[in-house]
Amino acid sequence: MPEQQAWRPIDAGDETLRDALNEANIPALMTALVHLTGNADIIRGDIRPMENAFTDLQGAGIPPEQQQEIRDLAFDVIREFRDSGSQLPGIPDEATVQEMMNFISGHELENDYIDFLQSELSLQGESAFSQPAIELVEASQRENFSVLVIGAGMSGILAAIKLKEAGFTYTVVEKNPEVGGTWFENTYPGCRVDSPNHAYSYSFAPKDWPQYFSEQPVLLDYFKQVAEDNGIMDSIRFNTEVKRARFDEDTALWEVTIETPDGREVLFVNAVIAAVGQLNRPMIPDITGLSTFAGPVFHSGYWEHDHNLTGKKIVVVGTGPSAFQFVPRIASDAAEVNVFQRTAPWVFPKPEYQAFIPEGKHWLLKNLPYYAHWYRFFVFWHTSEGMMKAAIRDPSWNDSRAVSKENDIIRQLLQANAKSIVGADPELFAKVIPDYPPAAKRMLIDNGAWYNALKRDNVNIITDPIKRVTEHGVETESGQTIEADVLIFGTGFHATKFLWPMEIVGRGGVDLRSHWEDDPRAYRGVTVPMYPNFFIMYGPNTNIVVNGSIIFFSECEMRYILGCLAVLLAGRHRTMEPRQAVHDAYNERIDAGNLAMAWGTETVNSWYKNASGRVTQNWPFSLWEFWEQSKSADPNDYEFT
Repeated sequence: MPEQQAWRPIDAGDETLRDALNEANIPALMTALVHLTGNADIIRGDIRPMENAFTDLQGAGIPPEQQQEIRDLAFDVIREFRDSGSQLPGIPDEATVQEMMNFISGHELENDYIDFLQSELSLQGESAFSQPAIELVEASQRENFSVLVIGAGMSGILAAIKLKEAGFTYTVVEKNPEVGGTWFENTYPGCRVDSPNHAYSYSFAPKDWPQYFSEQPVLLDYFKQVAEDNGIMDSIRFNTEVKRARFDEDTALWEVTIETPDGREVLFVNAVIAAVGQLNRPMIPDITGLSTFAGPVFHSGYWEHDHNLTGKKIVVVGTGPSAFQFVPRIASDAAEVNVFQRTAPWVFPKPEYQAFIPEGKHWLLKNLPYYAHWYRFFVFWHTSEGMMKAAIRDPSWNDSRAVSKENDIIRQLLQANAKSIVGADPELFAKVIPDYPPAAKRMLIDNGAWYNALKRDNVNIITDPIKRVTEHGVETESGQTIEADVLIFGTGFHATKFLWPMEIVGRGGVDLRSHWEDDPRAYRGVTVPMYPNFFIMYGPNTNIVVNGSIIFFSECEMRYILGCLAVLLAGRHRTMEPRQAVHDAYNERIDAGNLAMAWGTETVNSWYKNASGRVTQNWPFSLWEFWEQSKSADPNDYEFT
């Protein structure tokens, strides 16, 4: 069994302890007390978190008087621990740790989950995403194998770090002047992450975040810092864009044409990792007359900060995640904001969405042994895997507003939240309640800012479609004229155009986007037949709707890519690509899985689907299943040269 982790002695005074405990997540506190005392009876009594605690990330549904009982117990335990020299007892055995995981999750976990969740919990600093197979490959083989990483966003930074750790020769090319990807490009007012930050962070680079859901500048700084701390910045070529990558069947190399500040250049590499993401090319709809508009026109993905919006009449097109965040920010200064809505989003209430983490919670995360591990685990489970059940379609359910009993409970909760804020205005309430099941489209989270913005006298939700844009505004299908000084599009991205606008040419001179057309597919979301030694991060069907952080998926994908490279080099092969039959069978399973989920509902359109209605974006199964399938690469799944 691993050695006991070392902790700094606690030296805080009683008042600091009391203040900190008032901010504690109660289940995480209780499991931390097991470590301090060696007494698992603390989690065996009547005080237990509810199974679905996603609406209460502090008390977890535990009654207030019981919460206080735990705080009082914790105060006595921590004070005694402090005064006796801060010496921890032995590590809980595996059965006790499993019992603690069951306690945190609110129910008995299946055996398949145990190894996965113990790795995620990482009580002894073990990695959930290690790839031991790569260590079996000779160091000289790794050093002589060159990899090009396209993109220095969240996935590209991760790929570079792991390639460096494994001893590969690698280069990263990034079209922007800095790292960060999404968090460099999106700078619109109110831009922030919508996954809890204690889960939306690399497993190997935890951070004491200032907010539960941090804003764009904080996230950009985090990714910059991780890149710098891991020594990959000198391997990134900024302001450099890939135009074309062609596989040469004679040399078994990728010939990559890049556009640099000094002109075009060609690189030759053994493998390519495309880490460009799915949501990086803004989409502006083709609206008649758009070019005639006299004022500023821009997309939220490329916010034009030089325009003063104070006192302006603004038309916003779209009610997706970006508009959802920036409309409340611009509404207070604008003369008028008219928001055109095609479909209303479901809004999940999170009182802490824009809140700063209290000083007491910072203290607990930094100083109380194992509290941060269990808090991250609590957030990981209750905002991800614990939500999965409510998104599964029940074939016997016959109400189109939901897909199951559990899903309908969520619908009622979300509807009640909306009614509590805008219910006094029946017309507005009718506009903000979707006519589709929760999780059929991306759900948004908020602390009331969106609904309260819509209640303002100078903000209007318009459901009448735009017919055309005029010089001074827009005209709707019903003939209504809306004056505007500024048009802002919050209309999302070209989601199904994976890897666009790059040209990726594989065996036989076949361009990947032409091969895919509007139906991108990949084996395990990472590899594609006829494109040897070409790997994708955040590829087809690796997106998430309700369960988890996309960083989790990227760490799984990079582990799998290293597993592929291990198989390739250990076998002394030149190239590898998935067998077509294996690829096809995998995608049949993915398609069947997506049809069984809320977002697979045939009557609901979303950016998750292509023109034919197939879900090209989403992973339909559990996090454990994605983690499990990324552990290693099976040579039988691949063809080699």
